[in-house]
Amino acid sequence: MDFEVWPEAIELGRLFAEQGYELALVGGPVRDLLLHRKSHDLDFCSSARPEQFEPILRRWGHDGFWDMGRKFGTLGAMRRRADGTEVKVEVTTYRSDTYDPDSRKPEVNYGDTLEGDLSRRDFTVNAMALRVPDLEFVDPFGGASDLAKGVLRTPVDPSQSFDDDPLRMMRAVRFVAQLGFSIAPDAAEAISSMRDRIEIVSAERVRDELTKMLLSDRPRAGLEALVESGLADIVFPEIPALQLQIDEHHRHKDVFEHTMIVLERAITLETGPDGPVPAPDLTLRLAAVMHDIGKPKTRRFEPGGKVSFHHHDAVGAKMTRKRLKALRFDHHLVEDVSELVNLHLRFHGYVDEPWTDSAVRRYVKDAGHLYERLNRLTRADATTQNKRKAMVFSQAMDEMEARVRELKKKEDFDAIRPDVDGNEIMELLGLEPGPMIGRAYKHMLEYRLDNGPVDHDVAVAELKRWYAEIEA
Repeated sequence: MDFEVWPEAIELGRLFAEQGYELALVGGPVRDLLLHRKSHDLDFCSSARPEQFEPILRRWGHDGFWDMGRKFGTLGAMRRRADGTEVKVEVTTYRSDTYDPDSRKPEVNYGDTLEGDLSRRDFTVNAMALRVPDLEFVDPFGGASDLAKGVLRTPVDPSQSFDDDPLRMMRAVRFVAQLGFSIAPDAAEAISSMRDRIEIVSAERVRDELTKMLLSDRPRAGLEALVESGLADIVFPEIPALQLQIDEHHRHKDVFEHTMIVLERAITLETGPDGPVPAPDLTLRLAAVMHDIGKPKTRRFEPGGKVSFHHHDAVGAKMTRKRLKALRFDHHLVEDVSELVNLHLRFHGYVDEPWTDSAVRRYVKDAGHLYERLNRLTRADATTQNKRKAMVFSQAMDEMEARVRELKKKEDFDAIRPDVDGNEIMELLGLEPGPMIGRAYKHMLEYRLDNGPVDHDVAVAELKRWYAEIEA
């Protein structure tokens, strides 16, 4: 086969061969070669043990070396080309991964042959290798054929493969999203029947697969595969719960289908690298997925056959925080996504009656650093098929954003504070530190939001007026 291979891979292969060791490029880089896609990092496997190939790797990678994966038989190195680009490699001894039924971490056993190593990989499209330096293509399980067909098939019986490493079930749905492939029927059946096995995998590893899936080009396809397989019932149960049984008169939308549309619309609203929401944006995408998860818990059938979901925003925000924490997402991301879910209905009142300047200030102040994402989530959530309603909504959002731009020319929204601070409040009112100072500060912040910046004398007069009123 015709390959254009990295010269660094050939050089590294020669260094291993000189010491009598086998080296082969494996997995994603080989798959990407066939797909004519660029790989930034190169993965190899070798007959050598880490202590044997460490000197070779240190010599080759004169710009960097790491050994965090040593207990798994993996060492890494990096060098910079003359043009400044970095080439990172990781070399792993031929191995097999197996899980103890009661352990969350895989046990590592070394193997003896390249073919044996490939047989233990997740899918045939990742079980191809290219021996270096002689460039012999090794494909014992028909990975190239499956790649051409766009099928995810396991090298061995899928039940054995998923039992050895249950995370492979999550990887399957992730590759549906990343590569646009379908899961082979026998593998799909095995995932459905073995889905409970995913509970043995740590939340962090599941989170990483979900993150890669959501940041891919086709996250909707991945989420649909996650739900269809039954894995979502265990790792993300709030998502399949959106598949509410639609009432016989179809008076409300399928919330899962609506959510998938909102996700796709939100992705189109992400920006280039210099824009306010650079693509791909995990915070926005998670918020799109989670924004309506409070609906199943808040659904009520009202008189006249109407369906309501009162307070699903607040309920959904609490559910979002709980789920993302359980998946060990970063604290700041958990709070940001939860707040977007909490605020996602906030703008809708503007459509019915344009806000005062004070209401616009409050919206921007409450959204804070999430303002640009919130507007994009709000736009994506407006999925009505009624063209007139859609146009009215879009125009209202355009108008509100224009007003924000004009207001920002006059005042710094990010630094909105009362016109008198806590120390001045104590001095003016003759008070000691305590709850009353907090109440006064809050009132003056509300006054600032309602009226915009005012003269200092005006702010002092308002503070004294308010205090006299509550003391009366």
